Amino acid sequence: MNPSRPFILRPVATTLLMVGVILVGLVAYRQLPVSALPQVDYPTIQVQTFYPGASPEVMASWSPRRWSATSGRFPACCR
Repeated sequence: MNPSRPFILRPVATTLLMVGVILVGLVAYRQLPVSALPQVDYPTIQVQTFYPGASPEVMASWSPRRWSATSGRFPACCR
């Protein structure tokens, strides 16, 4: 016996079954706990450098240049 035969012989029952499946799916979908903006912990990097005798201006200009020169090794970094 062909598995689709009962559905072909009873089109009204098939239609009602599909409407029932769709309604159950809609009710289940509405009850899913989905957040628009989930809580995400973004990765961070902390850099500590010790450069004795350097002023804050020297550190501010020196550290970012050095970091950008070495961060090119990581393909997903600094996008």
